[in-house]
Amino acid sequence: MSEGDSDTELPGRVRRAFRDHGSFAPAGDDVWISETTAFDGEAAAEPAGDGRIRFAVTVCVPALSAVTADEMADVVESGWYETFERRVVDVSGVTRGDHEFDPSVDREGEEIVVAFALTEINERRGVDDASALIDFVEGTYVQGLIPGYEYTEPVAGLVSSARQQGDGGMF
Repeated sequence: MSEGDSDTELPGRVRRAFRDHGSFAPAGDDVWISETTAFDGEAAAEPAGDGRIRFAVTVCVPALSAVTADEMADVVESGWYETFERRVVDVSGVTRGDHEFDPSVDREGEEIVVAFALTEINERRGVDDASALIDFVEGTYVQGLIPGYEYTEPVAGLVSSARQQGDGGMF
């Protein structure tokens, strides 16, 4: 049996798809980190049988109060989190593949962990979709920023980039 032919070993075609994609770097055993987001985004891959690959995508973003220089009222933080959670689970149309998602959004102290899973037969489409989900979380986060606060890194850099690409926006 050649490399990657087993139902328990990740096929080499998946590793090549991540390498060729350009937005991921290897981070260990069948895990790749996103190099195109300010947040911690990663995708893990494993065989799912019948040539299909299961991709587990995780993005960690800071709670809003963790990236503001100003004090933030608990009610503002709670309202922001609830809105972010509702928006980030609405991923319809984000991916190329026809997937149904049941994402999880969990707050762990000053960090919010968003996780998606998808199974795909086409490894390149799966890697594209993993990248799209990571970008979607970042975009949803930035769209939900509340004007009037001074943001610290990494959010300050995202706001600066958005200003440069847009017309100055609301910040």
